[in-house]
Amino acid sequence: MKQINKIFILIFSLIFILDIHAQEKMTLSNAISIALHQNTSIVKSFNSLETNSADLKNAYGNLLPSLNINGTWNWQKNSGSQTSFDTLGRTINLPHTSNSRSYNLSASGNLTLFDGLSTFSNISMQKNNLQSAKYDLDKLRQDVILQTVNLFVTIVNDEKILKFQQEDLKYNNDLSSKINEMFNLRMAVNSDVYSQEYQTSNSQFAYLQAKVNFEKAKLAILAYLSKDVAYDYDYILDSTYAYTVKKNISNLDSLYQVGLNNRRDYQSQKLKLASAENGLTIARSGLLPSLTGNYSYTTSSPAPQNLFKSDNYSVGLSLNVPIFSHWSTEFAIESAEVLIDNTKEDLNALERQVKSDVKSALLDFQTASQQRDVTKSALQSAKETWEIKRDSYLLGTATYIDQQLAYRDYVQASNNDIAAQSNFVFKQFGLLSALGQLNTAN
Repeated sequence: MKQINKIFILIFSLIFILDIHAQEKMTLSNAISIALHQNTSIVKSFNSLETNSADLKNAYGNLLPSLNINGTWNWQKNSGSQTSFDTLGRTINLPHTSNSRSYNLSASGNLTLFDGLSTFSNISMQKNNLQSAKYDLDKLRQDVILQTVNLFVTIVNDEKILKFQQEDLKYNNDLSSKINEMFNLRMAVNSDVYSQEYQTSNSQFAYLQAKVNFEKAKLAILAYLSKDVAYDYDYILDSTYAYTVKKNISNLDSLYQVGLNNRRDYQSQKLKLASAENGLTIARSGLLPSLTGNYSYTTSSPAPQNLFKSDNYSVGLSLNVPIFSHWSTEFAIESAEVLIDNTKEDLNALERQVKSDVKSALLDFQTASQQRDVTKSALQSAKETWEIKRDSYLLGTATYIDQQLAYRDYVQASNNDIAAQSNFVFKQFGLLSALGQLNTAN
């Protein structure tokens, strides 16, 4: 019975350990989700949207009438003497004190009836600013995704290299032992022993360097994700977050249009130009007259219970015609026109940049795709060649140099294949980023 209990405890412990281990896994989709929710720049930009929303609300508020209520209370006391005469005509100074109180309640406001369309232009400007800020936030989210992919692909790449270097070190240690045995049997020469010892030392150095690179890559991604660097994860490059690049990527003009239609920074810049044009309308409104309506209600009484028994109402119009404003209006108009010209130039420059980014990303993606196929084929050939030379050397039909040259080619081909696979994943995301098609709804 005790043995059965021990078995159950052991099984439960193994299940618990495996469950904890499963919780330590991090996929690319998990990393992207964490980055989109915890990145400091994204959080701050999202908070700033509240300011833009408040500006739009304030712009709409200028269409509504204002209302102010004011209440006052005054108390006044006068002390002194009052001159009087008695029955004999003599002057008498009598003390005199008077108290007075007053209560006033008023309500007033005004309504802008015409201001040269400045209010409506301001509403349009704040709408554009709010949408522009949303586009900027979305572009920032795409940049964060791309950086997260870069860090994640780097750590997966470094982990593959580390595993390969472990195998390489084990192979060289085993080969060194075999060569020493062959030397003792007079089947190998001293130069083979020394050469293999040198090769084993290089393999150990490469392994240590790969280990350091992998540890640094883990620190980099954990710091970027605002995670505890002391906590360890298993990094898995899953396919659940993989994107599919359109197969029809030969039409460069079509890709340019896709980029211009989807790039958030370009759409944001177009809205900034529209806001600058709204600013010109607001500046020109200073040349036009403005008409404001005002209204008020007032009641007053020496006693609070008598308020609202005596009322005063007033309604009026105020017309303001600008004649001379020390050229401030002209300055505002010229500044707005300069801002429009500069914003147009920025938009044109960004359009060229978008096209350049798309073309460059397309070339990188196509090259990475070709490199992945080439390195895969080269790795297969190099591995088969090395296996043949290795067996031939052990049989004494090939020299040590022949098999080492073949093995060196195999090592290089393996590293090239690992780098090509990682580079292809990153360049795929890079092309989607240049086209503005990275999904930020995570």
